[in-house]
Amino acid sequence: MGRAFLVVMDSVGIGGAPDAGTFFNGNTPDSGANTLGHIAQACAEGRAEDGRSGPIHLPTLDGLGLGRALELASGFLVPGLGVEPLGRWGAATEISRGKDTPSGHWELAGVPVPWDWHYFEKKTDSFPKPLIDEVCALAGTEGILGNCHASGTEIIAREGGAHLTSGWPICYTSADSVFQIAAHEEHFGLDRLLTLCKNLAPSLHAMKVGRVIARPFVGTPEQGFTRTGNRRDFAVAPPRPVLTNWVQDAGQRVYAVGKIGDIFSMQGIDEVRKGDDAALMQHLSDLVGSAEDGSLTFANFVEFDSLYGHRRDVSGYARALEWFDGEIGKLLPRLRKDDILLVTADHGNDPTWCGTDHTRERVPVLVAGAGSGTLGQIGFTDVAKLVARHLWVALPS
Repeated sequence: MGRAFLVVMDSVGIGGAPDAGTFFNGNTPDSGANTLGHIAQACAEGRAEDGRSGPIHLPTLDGLGLGRALELASGFLVPGLGVEPLGRWGAATEISRGKDTPSGHWELAGVPVPWDWHYFEKKTDSFPKPLIDEVCALAGTEGILGNCHASGTEIIAREGGAHLTSGWPICYTSADSVFQIAAHEEHFGLDRLLTLCKNLAPSLHAMKVGRVIARPFVGTPEQGFTRTGNRRDFAVAPPRPVLTNWVQDAGQRVYAVGKIGDIFSMQGIDEVRKGDDAALMQHLSDLVGSAEDGSLTFANFVEFDSLYGHRRDVSGYARALEWFDGEIGKLLPRLRKDDILLVTADHGNDPTWCGTDHTRERVPVLVAGAGSGTLGQIGFTDVAKLVARHLWVALPS
């Protein structure tokens, strides 16, 4: 029995979502957003020259069908993409009413989100008083800092000094359905922060807020503050068994690389491996060498989104794509005869677009080890079916 490696390039959308006009960055609809297409255009036009140069170079992914998937999804033809594919390729469309991490991953794992997420829409004074009171009671503080929409690095720089003085947690949100708490690992305490987020999560989940995220940091006002790798997401559990459950219930092992364990609240997960994207690629490489027959390795590479998409860094995003392409190219020759490696994404985050939010887009579906040819226009849930069928796992009725 072969193995399956399901790899999510977080936010690498390819445009073309039919309902993009009903999703917004500020007051601007996402119609026309195209993460990969606009990055490739910028590279070809010499507008992404920081740390790299020229047309985008993605020979591995393009050889699997990335350029063809982009054209299928949104009609884009760009320099550097579009060779004759050697893999199976298609474009997937989401039906869940969200353009966020849980919505995309749950649906890729076979279960669309059956409800509307709750969002904190006010840019300042974002949180209701009962929620603030609960945070204070759980944290043992008289107040909170932040209470607004903000980027994590910006609000830590702005409020870090006050946090060290007062001991109050820094609470903030974004256009996603999230409640984030930043606190100093040493002065506030990492365990205390994780416990606070864990104990607060049930109330926010009842409100249909998708995730409570612990954002620990270190440093001083004089030297600056830096977020650490000890982030932890406390996510709403999927409402029904997902791909990881299907595989585990069939007696086969499931490895989570990156934030997959958090996204699925550890449902159907046997082992978690974390780190930055470089470390995650090493974990993925190790599992290509050691994972058992019949196993599923489910990986998320988040830095496309967190470091470059939200920060609207076109050059950085292009560099990350080219690095990822090279690393995946090293893994493909090491796959066993009956393995598949499927590369996809969960939403878009067009770095050329206005605002800093995700963008509603279709995503590529690229499969190595399953022959060649088009999959056509498919749904996110079809990704779970492709993987389950390869692993000889029964699909739920």
